[in-house]
Amino acid sequence: MSKKICVAVLFGGKSEEHEVSIQSTKNILNALDKKKYEVVLVGIGKSGRWLSSGNSKLLLHSEKIPKTSAKFLDTVVFLPQGKGQLAEISDGKIVRICRIDVVLPVLHGPFGEDGTVQGLLQIADVPFVGSGVLGSAVGMDKDVMKRLLRDAGIPVAKFLVYRKSEQKNISFQKVKKDLSLPIFVKPANLGSSVGISKVRTKQEFEKALETAFAFDQKIILEECISGREIECSVLGNENPLASFPGEIISHRDFYS
Repeated sequence: MSKKICVAVLFGGKSEEHEVSIQSTKNILNALDKKKYEVVLVGIGKSGRWLSSGNSKLLLHSEKIPKTSAKFLDTVVFLPQGKGQLAEISDGKIVRICRIDVVLPVLHGPFGEDGTVQGLLQIADVPFVGSGVLGSAVGMDKDVMKRLLRDAGIPVAKFLVYRKSEQKNISFQKVKKDLSLPIFVKPANLGSSVGISKVRTKQEFEKALETAFAFDQKIILEECISGREIECSVLGNENPLASFPGEIISHRDFYS
């Protein structure tokens, strides 16, 4: 019988999408073939602290981890460079080392989906699933992504970008003229639908700006395009394979 592939599932994280990551991790664990894969859980708390395997299990099931716990405070997980191993440290001593074949980052949003963790794993010389540093960073920043797509000749929705320092000078009338109504207001660096608003009136516009800027120093305003929403997954590097396309049918005003 062949040896199982050891997968370190990295989840949680500091972003506003912490709970989304936990739900995604549960779905992945239910789907993984237990006969083929051995799973090591590596949770990251909302404070950014990497947790021991025991506390990672608590985090996965949304149980409250006491911040005053000596075990919680003294235990940390890190990836030694170039060894393909995960070491668990407690009270300054290595209490466990396990071999890992690949890391599966299930982190959503900044500090996980934006190239930061991908860079850490590359430095540690540990294989991981998903895009590399540049692809992750570009994919997370909607402003940079849309500019690159546009420069490559790929049609994109019309958009405007503003910084937090410009908030008081953002004109509803100018935005209305440039993009028409309704429009979408989004944090530039966040995933899912966190911080996103669909705007039809000036009152909604002001509230949407406050919401988006609460999550990011840069926001993007996009024209609303009515149409079907199709998604498609791609797997692979030099010879990528595309999945069957799937249509998103939202039961709300927009996909959440």
